[in-house]
Amino acid sequence: MPLRHLPIFLLAAATHLSAADFQFPPEGRWSVASAWQNNWPEQWSHASPERSETVGEWTIHYGHIDFPSGRLELRDSERQRDDGLLELRRRWTWTGEKPLETTTLSVRIQSSLTASRPILPGISYYDNPAGQAIDPTRIPVIGESPGDRGYYEEHRFPMPLSGAEGKTSDGKTVALALHSLPSPIAQGVVNDQWWSLGFERISDNRVEFAALSGPVASNGKSGIIKGEQKRFIDYPDAYCVLQPGDIVDKTVFLQPAESCQRGFGLSKLVHASLALFNAYSTDGYTPYKEILDLKMRDSASRWREDAQFAGIHAFPGPTRPWIDLGWAGQSEAVAYPFILLGKIFQTANAKEIAQKAMDFIATSPFTEDGFSIRYHYGDHQWLDRRNPLSQGQTMNNMFNALRAARAQGGYDTAKWESFLLQACQLHADRILQKDWRPVSTNEGFLIAPLAQGAELLGNKRFLKAARKAADHYRERHLSMEEPYWGGTLDARCEDKEGAWAALQGFLTLYEISGDKKYLTAAEHAADVVLSYMYVWDVPMPPGRLADHAFRSRGWTSVSVQNMHLDVYGVLCAPAFWKLGELTGRDTYKKSAKLLTVPCGQLTDPWGSAGEQLHQTTYAQHYNAEHLHGVRGDYIESWNVYWITAHFLTAAAQFAEMGVDVTKW
Repeated sequence: MPLRHLPIFLLAAATHLSAADFQFPPEGRWSVASAWQNNWPEQWSHASPERSETVGEWTIHYGHIDFPSGRLELRDSERQRDDGLLELRRRWTWTGEKPLETTTLSVRIQSSLTASRPILPGISYYDNPAGQAIDPTRIPVIGESPGDRGYYEEHRFPMPLSGAEGKTSDGKTVALALHSLPSPIAQGVVNDQWWSLGFERISDNRVEFAALSGPVASNGKSGIIKGEQKRFIDYPDAYCVLQPGDIVDKTVFLQPAESCQRGFGLSKLVHASLALFNAYSTDGYTPYKEILDLKMRDSASRWREDAQFAGIHAFPGPTRPWIDLGWAGQSEAVAYPFILLGKIFQTANAKEIAQKAMDFIATSPFTEDGFSIRYHYGDHQWLDRRNPLSQGQTMNNMFNALRAARAQGGYDTAKWESFLLQACQLHADRILQKDWRPVSTNEGFLIAPLAQGAELLGNKRFLKAARKAADHYRERHLSMEEPYWGGTLDARCEDKEGAWAALQGFLTLYEISGDKKYLTAAEHAADVVLSYMYVWDVPMPPGRLADHAFRSRGWTSVSVQNMHLDVYGVLCAPAFWKLGELTGRDTYKKSAKLLTVPCGQLTDPWGSAGEQLHQTTYAQHYNAEHLHGVRGDYIESWNVYWITAHFLTAAAQFAEMGVDVTKW
């Protein structure tokens, strides 16, 4: 059905239409609940339009619902936008002389999809099948049976949309979504109550997308939210009370069904959200050169050495005297930016620090599981701590440093090359075994360094291993039967780090091999990473973040388990810029800048910053038995080196690409 007919068929609520069409519920266009039981709205009343009119580009529908205490006037204004979305502005006006108690307002839209898989950015990736297989109690789960639902506060959504990928009656795979203009609701009885956004299975061939004025549900329960890393907490009684004369407005945007390849539905929704919010401006932030200068200082202040070791102290405080490679520490990452940026920022001893850091890392002892990733400089010993994820990240940073050192000259790279050769041989041998099957996307971090190793060390076998790993992950993840996951070691679930591992690997392999299948795979993984990026500024309640006038656009949520903000997207930004140049999609380049500049917020005078920012009702590092003070808080003490390292690594990559981020 042509898009221009959307306002007409939305009016015909009871008409049975194709699965490619949105429909209002058969009960009526408007649905309002006036009771509350078991933490969920009850006693729904429904209404259909009594009259309609056309005003310019708008079609306006009017209706009402009578309650014992008065009349609720209803109005919908809708128009077709040039971007293909249908904009719907809904208004409720309470005309009664007494309050309308225990009220729930809604915007409900349905579709006749089969085999539907929910897509709620930052929350549910095709219902998080990977995380469910590990521990479904720690992550949002919606379910596959009629009646199963998931509703979550809007400030939990990096991209505020409820969508799905499913099949039409003729077997076509499509994706569609309800996008929301997120907002708190003044009539809520809970402090800082927001609209919720979610997905519900009405039947095996019918699903609903809706915005509700507060109710939440997940994992088969109503009135709960993801409050901590390992558990949900109660969020009861999220209803509204309308006072006489109250007016409530809610705006949503309907994205009609678009055909797509299986597993690529999320990409359709992500790019629609980026276009809808179109909020890429980075005006008003601290000049990025100042941020990078502070990060270079922070690196220098973390430098530790004596006669037996030399490296970056990765963790805050004296209780963890560790040089930590990869993952959370990223101590190895100092060399690459110091080689490229040391002179620009006039960093004392930058060349010496880069040389010593790489030389010392090259002393890490190997076992059959690879090299150690942690050195205890208090005890002067390498610890028996090894995992392929951290090794892959370490190797890639070391190859970056090797490439830069060769180009610049004046470095002795013999020890680095010997170490990297041994690491590549070990992991290539392991990957090329017939029975190699990694647990998650964690070993995707080995693709890029193995591809670099093939080029920088002249060993084609490493490229063979990189291609095998990349092909494995292409086959495993592109359908999203198993979304990218496992890229963070403390949250074994769907996460942006797993998607980043794949994106980095696919893109590196495409640049080296020229095989376009890896470029397609890179775009797919990139869109998953982008789905964790906030496209809107979440208003903050009084607290640490409000103290700094914090703006959330460009920051990334971590995973479906750890739902705080972090600066990880900074590391991904150069890949998005490069992807934009390779594909001609300017959206990727705009996103690269947005992922970079805003994340300089909260950098202190010493150049450090905390890891966890609470934009939603989720607490990291402390007990969240109650909600007061959680949203808007900031965990400043956990200033791990990876935060600084990612800024500098990205800046060095931009410098190699000829992009001068010091002018951003």
